[in-house]
Amino acid sequence: MEHIETLKDKIAIVGLDCRLPGANNVQEFWKILLDEREALTEFTDEELKSSGVLPKLYNSPNYVRRRGIIQDPEKFDAEFFNFNPREAELLDPQQRVFLECAWHALEDAGIDPYNSDKKIAVFGGTGSPYQLVDAIENRDKLKYADGTQIITSNDKDYVTTRVSYKLNLNGPSVNVQCACSTSMVAVVMGVDSLLSYQSDVVLAGGATIEVPAHKGYLYQVGGLESPDGRCKTFDKDAQGTVFSRGCGVIALKRLADAIQDGDHIYSVILGGAINNDGNRKAGYTAPSIQGQVEVITEAIELAGIDPKTIGMVEAHGTSTPVGDPIEVASLTEAFKQYVDENQFCAIGSVKTNIGHTDVASGVASLIKVCLSLENGIIPASLNFNEHNPAINFEESPFYVNTKTVSWPQKDQPRRALINSFGVGGTNACVILEEPPGVKQENLSHNYDLLVVSAHNKQSYQDYTRNIREFLVERPEVNLNALAHTSRVGRKAMKYKGVFAFKDLSDLLTKLEKSAPLTNTTEAQKELVWMFPGQGNQFINMGRELYENFAPFKDTIDYCADILTPLLRLDIREIIYPKPDKERIAAELIDRTYITQPAIFMVSYAIARLYNRFGLLPDALIGHSVGEYVAATVAGVMSLEDALKAVARRGQLVYDLPQGSMLAVMLNEEKLLEILPDSLEIA
Repeated sequence: MEHIETLKDKIAIVGLDCRLPGANNVQEFWKILLDEREALTEFTDEELKSSGVLPKLYNSPNYVRRRGIIQDPEKFDAEFFNFNPREAELLDPQQRVFLECAWHALEDAGIDPYNSDKKIAVFGGTGSPYQLVDAIENRDKLKYADGTQIITSNDKDYVTTRVSYKLNLNGPSVNVQCACSTSMVAVVMGVDSLLSYQSDVVLAGGATIEVPAHKGYLYQVGGLESPDGRCKTFDKDAQGTVFSRGCGVIALKRLADAIQDGDHIYSVILGGAINNDGNRKAGYTAPSIQGQVEVITEAIELAGIDPKTIGMVEAHGTSTPVGDPIEVASLTEAFKQYVDENQFCAIGSVKTNIGHTDVASGVASLIKVCLSLENGIIPASLNFNEHNPAINFEESPFYVNTKTVSWPQKDQPRRALINSFGVGGTNACVILEEPPGVKQENLSHNYDLLVVSAHNKQSYQDYTRNIREFLVERPEVNLNALAHTSRVGRKAMKYKGVFAFKDLSDLLTKLEKSAPLTNTTEAQKELVWMFPGQGNQFINMGRELYENFAPFKDTIDYCADILTPLLRLDIREIIYPKPDKERIAAELIDRTYITQPAIFMVSYAIARLYNRFGLLPDALIGHSVGEYVAATVAGVMSLEDALKAVARRGQLVYDLPQGSMLAVMLNEEKLLEILPDSLEIA
């Protein structure tokens, strides 16, 4: 593991979720990129008419029938988030989808917000509140909603605080609004919140959605939008962008915390910067070379890297004749402060796949780069044939990457830079690095439990099917880590299924079959752990656990190492004897000075294993030596003190004449002499 000093200013991306054109989730989005596919939709007359577009408009030769949209933006799982039907109807679809993506990003990060002591922050924003005007003018809605309800359900100010309220998050909750750079600015603000320890986890992103969705646009010469409904970033034929719909949310943690927690890390943020152009440009909506150079340079300086090690630039890439040349010129000027080489770095833009998702465009770019770094692949930038003559790629560090290619591993980690600019001049730049090669704790064992939980039967079935499809596509996934997260990193819901499995084939078979659902509508019962005393011992107790579950084995080995000098023997040779030693081990296991430490350490190791499975007791009780186990699990005494006490107790009892209860009591008093003064014998 890296030294803590090298981790302190780095931020890990530990959770992703998105709803983007052609993609309901991150996996579908990555497939679009790998397939080099344009995920924009061509609308029919019927679709346009049903969305309220007049035939006179959509039959115009300048009307463009294409746009990137998300599937079913009007649908919302209101019951899951405890909305009544009227509240859900009133809520802006942008806020609905942002809330759903925030939940999924936390799930992807293995965080149950209802059972977490971490300060979880939310930074993000939404596009224009199209529904607000409609709601204000809709008399049917005004019959059951007052002005306050309409405003708080639709205005931009309330998107992040609603997430915090619904998911019980108590970190900073801040709306960010700066047009197209909103979601990337939210990410940088989230990084600052983590580095200042205002938060422990950050959700950052943005959403822009309009309902009805099936609407094109009227092309105007000199405007921002493309005449043919395609983004041709950096190409000589680029004449505008295509404004699309979408949402993305990511989960961030300090890198040191993510490594300590054993999180899956998609990539690492090395540095990020934000600024504004001021009035150093032709007009309010125009971009500025100087402003972009400054923000790119600041990000490089904060990251503390040589730009020569950056192998990929994800450009803002608006596909406008003015914006594209300014961006490449800015990048070139910033890089040339450090390097002289030309055309060593791939450049492209996800807008060529999904269009310009406005407020969500920065986080869409970031998710693309995360997946590129994780998989070692640079996706193609589409619709490029010949560069804009105003762009001088030959004397720049960049070349347009027109084919999906493997990203070679060099001496330095793979790194990428992401640009995001907004109308009005707020610029953001972030530099990412591939995830560190962290050696994970050994979780490998043959048997485990996967828990599936959902709030209704349909969700349960969908979730089970999705897990199975994921495992078919990703058979290399650590099943023990997946099972562990399913138990401790997911909220327990009304319907559950528990799948005991020994390997991937076994798990896939069981997931395919119809699993019984447990309706957990009753109140949660208290969990009591009862630990046994002497008389329950036998050789090979827990042997299968010892051979198959690393947490159990590690605990037994640790206890045995402490006991060896106290007992003057390795107790493992008695509990788990070789076949030719079983007869003598069976005799020795019943000797009290062996029995009591053996029962203690096996009971304690089982408790530790249960902890790893996410089970936490509400109460503890034990008989005889089991009382010591209960006290240790409860934290009343340390494991080391307990082992010494139990070993001494067992020896004292073994040395007594049979049946001498008074002597047992007297020897219990002797036992107090070896314990800390603050402890009492149970």
